[in-house]
Amino acid sequence: MPVIEVDQLHKRYGAKVAVEEVSFTVDDGEIFGIVGPNGAGKTTTVECIEGLRRPDRGRIRVLGLNPERDRAQLRQRLGVQLQEAELPDKLTVAEAIDLYRSFYRHPADHTALLEALGLADQRKTRYRKLSGGQKQRLSIALALIGRPEVAVLDELTTGLDPHARRDTWALIRTIRDQGVTILLVTHFMDEAERLCDRLALIHSGRVAALDSPTGLTDRVNTEQRLRFRPSAPLADQLLTTLPEVTRLTRTADEVIVTGTTNLLGAVTAALARDNIVAERLRVERTSLEDAFVALTGQQP
Repeated sequence: MPVIEVDQLHKRYGAKVAVEEVSFTVDDGEIFGIVGPNGAGKTTTVECIEGLRRPDRGRIRVLGLNPERDRAQLRQRLGVQLQEAELPDKLTVAEAIDLYRSFYRHPADHTALLEALGLADQRKTRYRKLSGGQKQRLSIALALIGRPEVAVLDELTTGLDPHARRDTWALIRTIRDQGVTILLVTHFMDEAERLCDRLALIHSGRVAALDSPTGLTDRVNTEQRLRFRPSAPLADQLLTTLPEVTRLTRTADEVIVTGTTNLLGAVTAALARDNIVAERLRVERTSLEDAFVALTGQQP
C-alpha cells in the first residue's frame, strides 16, 4: 500500500479553483516531488494531505489514515515543515526543540538531532540571530523531532544561498536514507531534478505529468546538443553533411551542433578525420525545466 494516496482531489476558494482532480501516490522510502510555479496549487495540495485544509471532494490517505478524521493520530506520524513559518524572535533553538518535543509521545533524541543538523552550537542562540540556513535547518529539526514516518517539506530552500541550498539537499538525502519518506514541494526545477525519485508537475491546479525526472526529460528529449571550440578552422560543411546533424550555429568562439542519436560519435569522428580537436566539449541534455515548458507551455 502506498504511504500517501491522493485521488481526484479538488479544492476551490470562492470562484477560483486551486486544485482540480489531482491524483498521485507516494511509495515508502522515496523522495516524491510536487513541482510547479507559484500559484499552481502545490501548497493547497499538501495542506489537504496534512489535514490543515478540507478538500471539497476527493480521497486522501496518509499511512492508511484519513487526514481529517484521524488528525490526532496522523500528527504523531507525520512531520511538517511549512512554506512560511516564523518563531518568536527571543525563543532559543533549545526552547523551540523542547516545545515541539512536548507535542509527541515518543520524540527523537534532540541532542543527536541537533548534532546531525549542525545546530548543536546554536542551542542557546535566539531565533532572530540565526542565519537563513540555520532557520531552515531548525524548521527541519522541528519537523523531525516527532520521529515521523513521513515528512512534508514545503519550499525548503527558498531564500537560501547556493552553498546553503546544496547543504540542505545533502541533509534531505540523509533523512531519506534513515527511512523517512519525503514529500517535497518546490518551484526550483534543479532541486527536484537532483533530489526526487519521482515527481508530479502541477500546472494550473492539475497534474500535467507524473514520472521520474529522467522519464519526464526523455519525453521531450528528441535532440542532443554539443558545444565546443575547434582547435583549427572548421568549415560548416564538414558537419552539416552528416545525417546525424540537424543544425549548426556559431558564437564568437564556439560551435554549437544539434542533432539526433549518436551525434557525439559522428561529430568527433568527422573532426578527427580532419585532425581537429573539439576543445572544451560539452554535451548538453534536456533539463527538467525544458520538460516542464514543453509539457505545460509555461515557464516554471
